[in-house]
Amino acid sequence: MDIFGENVFNDAIMKERLPKATYKSLRNTIEQGLPLDPNVADVVANAMKDWAIEKGATHFTHWFQPLTGITAEKHDSFISPTTDGRVVMEFSGKELIQGEPDASSFPSGGIRATFEARGYTAWDCTSPAFLKEDAGSLTLCIPTAFCSYTGEALDKKTPLLRSMQALSKQALRMLQLFGNTSATRVISTVGAEQEYFLVDKKFFDQRMDLILTGRTLFGSMPPKGQELEDHYFGSLKTRVAAFMHDLNVELWKLGVLAKTQHNEVAPGQFELAPIFGTTNIATDHNQLVMDSMKKIALRHDMVCLLHEKPFAGVNGSGKHNNWSMSTDDGQNLLDPGPNPHENFQFLTILCAIVKAVDDYAELLRLSAATPGNDHRLGANEAPPAIISIFLGDQLTDIFAQLQNGGLKRSLQGEKMTSGVQTLPAFRKDSTDRNRTSPFAFTGNKFEFRMVSSSQSISGPNVVLNLIIAEVLSQFADRLEQATDFDQTLKELLRETAKNHKRILFDGNGYSDDWVEEAAKRGLPNISSTVEAALVLTREATVELYEKHKVLNRTELESRYEINLEQYSKQINIEALTMINMAKHQIIPAAVKYSTQLAQSINAIKSASEAVDVSVQEGLLQELGSLLVSFKQKLSILENDTLKATTLTENSYAQSVFYRDNVFKDMQDLRLDGDKLETVIDAELWPLPTYAEMLFML
Repeated sequence: MDIFGENVFNDAIMKERLPKATYKSLRNTIEQGLPLDPNVADVVANAMKDWAIEKGATHFTHWFQPLTGITAEKHDSFISPTTDGRVVMEFSGKELIQGEPDASSFPSGGIRATFEARGYTAWDCTSPAFLKEDAGSLTLCIPTAFCSYTGEALDKKTPLLRSMQALSKQALRMLQLFGNTSATRVISTVGAEQEYFLVDKKFFDQRMDLILTGRTLFGSMPPKGQELEDHYFGSLKTRVAAFMHDLNVELWKLGVLAKTQHNEVAPGQFELAPIFGTTNIATDHNQLVMDSMKKIALRHDMVCLLHEKPFAGVNGSGKHNNWSMSTDDGQNLLDPGPNPHENFQFLTILCAIVKAVDDYAELLRLSAATPGNDHRLGANEAPPAIISIFLGDQLTDIFAQLQNGGLKRSLQGEKMTSGVQTLPAFRKDSTDRNRTSPFAFTGNKFEFRMVSSSQSISGPNVVLNLIIAEVLSQFADRLEQATDFDQTLKELLRETAKNHKRILFDGNGYSDDWVEEAAKRGLPNISSTVEAALVLTREATVELYEKHKVLNRTELESRYEINLEQYSKQINIEALTMINMAKHQIIPAAVKYSTQLAQSINAIKSASEAVDVSVQEGLLQELGSLLVSFKQKLSILENDTLKATTLTENSYAQSVFYRDNVFKDMQDLRLDGDKLETVIDAELWPLPTYAEMLFML
């Protein structure tokens, strides 16, 4: 309690340090979404500076989230020169609300040419400023949006804030139809569960693939993986517990509501889950979580891996995005209440969400598409690439009633019976959970389980806010014109339940049967980032984003180019890294072992012709065959990688070539590389093994 939020310029600090009129004006902007009064900026800046300096800060930065997917910051000191050769500590309102980082070197998808350097950061006053600690020094971080000189969004935050406005506008229209006049704003809320791996730094430092790509490009499975299921929720090792303690302290100081921590399924894998927060603040917090994990792991001589699939053969990492909607007067709009069949406001919003996910499944799939996530989606630890919704027994039953034109009941949870008299009696939830569903209702929120572990949660939440705002808009248009509201509403709910039942699925999303069933239902199954990106090129997508003023055509075109460019660059880096490791580590080790075997065979034969050397000769033969195959596949990978770099005129064609040729070549090369690991003497193998990295913490 004493340390929570101590490094945050939060509401309590603002109330204490700001004049009443300034504080009230700022709160109106934060709570009601009103425009920021420029007159308050100087007062807030001075109070923020004094607070930061008292804490020990000497610099400030506009902390923003460019389209790289990570955060960026340029530090400026508070010092300003005086005429007598001294300095004073200053921080103006202009410095608070506006910055000018170089826009030319960030991904822009063609919006900005390299020579066009000017870009602006603008203060997001709805997300509190904080002090970030690095190497014992504190820097005042001011959360900001980032746009080009010509006004286009160059970041992850600007479209997120726009989408939140769009959702609030359309949701308020719907609430007013149900007689709710007290709410003035609807806020999307998020809690992002974060999965990650920890490895010993000494092993990490010996793996060029982990250093450059975040995942192992070679590595055979150890004798033990996760099959005993003994790591999941197991007791924490001392070293990991110490890391988690320091991580919690760091996050609590930053006001991040870190709540749950535990061992995940794969060895060496863990999870941290926060409490809900307003979406833009939760997005900022998740970036701080990822940054803090990496930084604090190093203090414990470990490295935090956020790649979606750092180790083949064991579960990868995702980020469960728990999304909901609340009013500014405290009502969770996804709380069904004790009898959901009687709660028509909830049912209307629920139907809007179901329709939105069905109508815009491809856009939602794109929001979770990354090169790393292509390894993970559809595997045993992640939902398939097919979007579907799990509602649970209670709401599925209500949807069936809606299709039949009447609402009569809500299934209720029964009393839990364990058969042990001493165990406490309690009532079960009204439904079970489904961990294979990519979009599951979990009581008073939806859990979007597709999101990849390394990405910003901004993109998925922009899409969720946008598509739900659109369907709420469609519903409101129809209901506002109704002469008989109750009858029109019943017809709308019945139509929605009937027309979009195909998206509902409560079975095993990992099964092959579901893939076949989904195809029969007409549900899209988009397996790669390259394919997913195409949805941005459709005119309907442009119209949707422009209608709600989330992104314009130019901004969408830039995102399309950036998605493909980042995919191609990532695969190219992985391919070049693999080639380097093959040439300079694996082949030399194989040659060295071959030489030792040959010398051993010759030495033994020279000493005695009677000694059987068939084992050594068999090993040498196997090694020789593998080495020839490995070298042939390496040559194919080199040639295709070189060819891919020449396909620069068409970004889509280039990314397709990387996916279908270069990536396939890498998989083929890895097969032989991993076999070589099982044959070559362990003392000669140049890379730390999976057994070492996954189990030696």
